Amino acid sequence: MNISQPSFGSLRVAALESRRRDDMQRLIERFGGEAFVSPSMREVPIVENREAVDFAYRVMTGEINIVLFLTGVGFRHLLTSIEKHLEVQRFIDSLSDIVTIARGPKPVAAMKEFGLQPTHRVPEPNTWREMLRLIDESVPVANQKVGIQEYGTTNRSLVAGLEARGANVVSLRVYQWDLPEDQGPLEDNLNAILAGERDLLLVTSAHQVVNLFRLAESTQREAALRSALDRMLVCSIGPTTTEMIQHLQLAVDIEPEHPKMGHLVQVAAEKGPRMLEAKRLPFRGSSTRVIESASSNSGESTKTPVHPSNDSPFIRACRRLPSSITPVWLMRQAGRYMAEYREVRQKVGFLELCKNSALCAEVMVTAVEKLGVDAAIIFSDLLPILEPMGMNLEFAAGDGPVIHNPIRTAKDIDRVKPLESMAPLQFVADTVTLTRRALPDHIPVIGFSGSPFTLASYMIEGSGSRNYANTKSLMYTDGVAWHELMMRLTHSISLYLNEQILAGAQCVQLFDSWAGCLSPSDYERYILPYMLHILESIIPGVPVINFATGNPMLTTMLRGDRRTVVGLDWRVSLDVGWDLAGSDRAVQGNLDPLVLLSDRETIRREVKRILDEAQGRAGHIFNLGHGILPQTPVDNVIALVDMVHELSAR
Repeated sequence: MNISQPSFGSLRVAALESRRRDDMQRLIERFGGEAFVSPSMREVPIVENREAVDFAYRVMTGEINIVLFLTGVGFRHLLTSIEKHLEVQRFIDSLSDIVTIARGPKPVAAMKEFGLQPTHRVPEPNTWREMLRLIDESVPVANQKVGIQEYGTTNRSLVAGLEARGANVVSLRVYQWDLPEDQGPLEDNLNAILAGERDLLLVTSAHQVVNLFRLAESTQREAALRSALDRMLVCSIGPTTTEMIQHLQLAVDIEPEHPKMGHLVQVAAEKGPRMLEAKRLPFRGSSTRVIESASSNSGESTKTPVHPSNDSPFIRACRRLPSSITPVWLMRQAGRYMAEYREVRQKVGFLELCKNSALCAEVMVTAVEKLGVDAAIIFSDLLPILEPMGMNLEFAAGDGPVIHNPIRTAKDIDRVKPLESMAPLQFVADTVTLTRRALPDHIPVIGFSGSPFTLASYMIEGSGSRNYANTKSLMYTDGVAWHELMMRLTHSISLYLNEQILAGAQCVQLFDSWAGCLSPSDYERYILPYMLHILESIIPGVPVINFATGNPMLTTMLRGDRRTVVGLDWRVSLDVGWDLAGSDRAVQGNLDPLVLLSDRETIRREVKRILDEAQGRAGHIFNLGHGILPQTPVDNVIALVDMVHELSAR
C-alpha cells in the first residue's frame, strides 16, 4: 500500500556530485525537486608514486598475498602508476594467483576490465564492517601481509580491525581528492546554503563534504556552514559515507537501504518533505540536538548546549555508542506494584491522575529514585490521545479502558478528528516538562505514544479483545476507510510525539501492544507504511524506540530509520532478535516480566543470560519484554537493576 508517490514537492536540493553530475540533476528533477548540482572534487593521481611501484613489486614477489581493493578508480590508478616501471600484465597475473577482495561493484567492474575476478566480493552495504565479517568467515589473515588500496584517505577502522586479527597491513594511496578546477558552481551552492536557500544536501561521498568545508574555511565561514546544515536535511548514500560525515560532527538524516544514487534520491524525495518539516520545528524544551544560530556574513555562531543526558549510557546505547554499563529502565516502572503509587491512586482515579501533570511527575521521579534506573518514561497512558479525536473514554474499575462510542462502520470514521494542536493534551506536555525539571540532568526522559494499530484497535473494539474481529474486518474489507483512519492516527501521533520532544523528552517510544495478532504479511501491508510515515515525521536526531509485542516475526519490520531502537519482547532470544533487527540497529529488551516473581538466583541467571546474548555490543538497552506486573516485589526490581549494572560493568 503506497501512501503517496515520492516527490520533493519543489524543495531545493543541493548535490555535490562530480562524475555523474548530469545523472544526479535528472534524478532530482524527476522526483520534483529543484536541482542545484555542483561538482565538488576531482581525483588527482599521486605523481611518481614510488609506493605504488613498491606495492606491486611485493605482490609480484609473493610478499603480499592478500589484497583489498576499495575503489574501482583506485584500481585503475594503481595500474597507471606502475605501467612505466613494471610489466602490468605480470602484476595482473600475480593478482590472479593470490586472494583478492573487492569492496563493492565498482572495483569488481574495474578488475573485470583486465580479466580479473576477485576471490571475494563484500556484500552490501559494502562497508569495512562487512569486509571484516567476510574475512572472519572466509579469509584467515593472522600473520599475513595484507595490502589495502585506499580511497583517498586511510580507513583507520579497517586497518585496526585487520591488525587486531593478526594481519601485517600495507596501505597504499594512489590518488587524493582536490577541489574542482572550476570552483564557481561549488561557491554558488555554498553561498545559497549559507543564505538558507537550500533544503536538502545529497552526498554520495564524504569527501564532497570535506571539500565543501575546505571552501568555507578559506573564507572563515565554517561555523556558519555548520549552522546552515543543521537546518537542512543531510542525505548520505550509504554507511561508509555516513560514518565519515559523522566524523566531521555532522548529523545524517537520511540513508537508503541500498547504497545507490537512484535509491538515495528516491528515498530523499519520499521522506524529505516530512522530515524537513519536523527538523525545523522550533525547540521550546531540552533536547538531544545541538541548535546553532549564525550569521552567514560574520561566520559567528551561538549554540544551545545539548542536554547533559545526551552523554548518558541510555542515549549512547540508543546511538550504538559504547558506555561504561548496559543501561536499564523498565516498562511500567511506576505502577501498582509500588506502595507509593497505590497511595496516590487511593486519592484520584486513573484518568484523573493522567491529567494531573504534577502528580504524574512525582510518581515517575519517585520510581526512578527508588529503582536507580537509567531513564524515566513519563507517567501517562496510551489512550488519552483518543479523547480529543472524538472517543468517549472511561477507565472503568475492574474493566480497564472502555470506549463508549467505538467505530464500527466506515461512516463512523468521519467523526474521528485528527489532532491539530496539543491544547487538549497540554497536560501530557506539562508532564514531560515537570518530569524533566525534577530529575537529575543525567537521566533522560522518554515520551511515548501508542502505535496506530493498537490505537485503532481500541477505537474499533471499544475495549480489549481476543481476536480483534471488528478491527480486522474493517482492515480486510475496506481499504479506503482503513487508510483514512490510519492517516488520521498517523498525523495525530506524529504531532503528539513531536510536542513531547519539544517539551523536553530526549527519546520517544511507540507501543504496539496488540500487533502480535497480525501476520508479517498483514503488518507489512496494512501497518508498516504508516509506521514509516510517523518515523519520518518525528524530529530527526531524536531516538525512537519501536516496540511491538506478541510476534517475533515482525522484528525485521520494526527497524524503521537509522535512529530507531528495536524493542524485543521475551518470546525471542536477544541475540536472535538482534540478528532479525540488524546489527546496525540498537535493541531494547527482553526479560520475561514473570522472572521478577521468582527468586534472586533465578533473576540473576536470566539477567546474565541476556547480557551474554548481547555480547557486550554497543546498542543494548536492558528492559523487560513487557511491563512490570502488579504482584511483583519491589525489592526484586531494585535487585534486577543492580544486577544489570554489576554484570555489565566495563
